[in-house]
Amino acid sequence: MIKVKDIIKSYRNGESRFQVLQGINLEINDEDFVVILGASGSGKSTLLNVISGLERPDSGEVFYDRTDITALSDNKLTAFRKENIGFIFQQYYLLPNMDVDKNVKMGADLANNKDYKGVIEAVGLGEKLHKYPSELSGGEQQRISVARALAKKPKVLFLDEPTGALDECTGRQVLDYICKLKNQYNFTIVMVTHNLNIAEMARTVIKMNSGNISDIYQNEVQKTAYEIGW
Repeated sequence: MIKVKDIIKSYRNGESRFQVLQGINLEINDEDFVVILGASGSGKSTLLNVISGLERPDSGEVFYDRTDITALSDNKLTAFRKENIGFIFQQYYLLPNMDVDKNVKMGADLANNKDYKGVIEAVGLGEKLHKYPSELSGGEQQRISVARALAKKPKVLFLDEPTGALDECTGRQVLDYICKLKNQYNFTIVMVTHNLNIAEMARTVIKMNSGNISDIYQNEVQKTAYEIGW
């Protein structure tokens, strides 16, 4: 379980500071599918970055079971992310001079995972192992980033607007792959999006407004990527 306690986060703006997160408290259960919703500037991406350990809060604590990651040194925090956490962003962040196999192997190597090619097969790119990113569509590139993240065998997968740069057809396809892989590997998903329809796929939905959580609810029925609107 992830427990977020009294998280405050601000950024410097000239001579003053702008407070983005204003005392966030939150619990995320193991193997949950969580979507964080909010308009631009609501603090949703900052919250994801703090929960995942990409950024440190000004104050407060983030526990993964009994480990408070806000108390870890930089080296120990890096090691924690390496061992436990996967990331998928709107940008693909692929290395253009490496083919599909080598891009995914980078993630696998972080976990000493020698059996990573099954993940490539799972995202439908088994026949394109030796293709380079420039030879693939946007959806295929995003699927490489999905495979690379999952090749680490993460306990928690964080996603920040993973379909933001994709068209509807490709976006649905990528979300469908992610959900199928979640069912197969039993990891926790925490996804940031502004798309209200995608929230219908989640079990838990967190709404943010002006740096605060305005609502948390659970969907009685989780829709598939092909059942939601767009």
